[in-house]
Amino acid sequence: MSGPGVFTGLGVGPGPYGLLPVAALEVLQHADLIYAPRSRVSDGSVALAALAGLDFPRDRVREVEFLMDGDDDRIGAHYAALAREVAAHQRAGRNVAYLTIGDAMTYSTLGYLVAALAREAPGLPRRVLPGVTSYAAAAALTGFSLGEGKERVLIVPCPEEMDELRADIQRNDVVVLMKVGRRLGAVLQLLTELEILPHCALAHRLGLDGEVVRAGLDPAPDPGRLGYLSVLLIRKAPPRRFS
Repeated sequence: MSGPGVFTGLGVGPGPYGLLPVAALEVLQHADLIYAPRSRVSDGSVALAALAGLDFPRDRVREVEFLMDGDDDRIGAHYAALAREVAAHQRAGRNVAYLTIGDAMTYSTLGYLVAALAREAPGLPRRVLPGVTSYAAAAALTGFSLGEGKERVLIVPCPEEMDELRADIQRNDVVVLMKVGRRLGAVLQLLTELEILPHCALAHRLGLDGEVVRAGLDPAPDPGRLGYLSVLLIRKAPPRRFS
């Protein structure tokens, strides 16, 4: 009997820009089962959509709901059950891949599954391949420098209270704001008050339908639904210019 299969968590990049690492594509092409997480309020998997146009066996894809609702007990039970399922496939000799949008371990539900697998089946082989983060792609597209010299860069999920975000901006040179969601309007109002809109950037649904990329935010965009799958790059002072 052959040995157990390998579990591989894959960061698939922020969208179909061809940013998937070569190693990740090789895993996809040889996997026996590919888990593609999707939100319960989504018609399909965004991570799977990020692989549009790539050649791999689509008949091996299984969409699975991801859970990230703030209830630690429910999240723990959900990923423990998924870990048991994945481990069973591995024990049967199947190689299993799990997709996650952006980077594999940056604000990713994959982290929950990796931890659950370590508890459920510590002896089974598993690995994680990194991917391109949304903010790295956004910075490249907008020409936004994520750090110059010894600048302080903070990566943070958007807080509920704007006073907290104000303090984050004041304490750091650059703030990468993730998980903005419905708070985008309040964030834009704060950036307007701080008079820093011109040297901030926004990327929404990178590489997907409805993509919006703004290298400057003056005038401020209509927030609408731009907060979902968006990242804001905030700089509290203009970047240095070298003659």
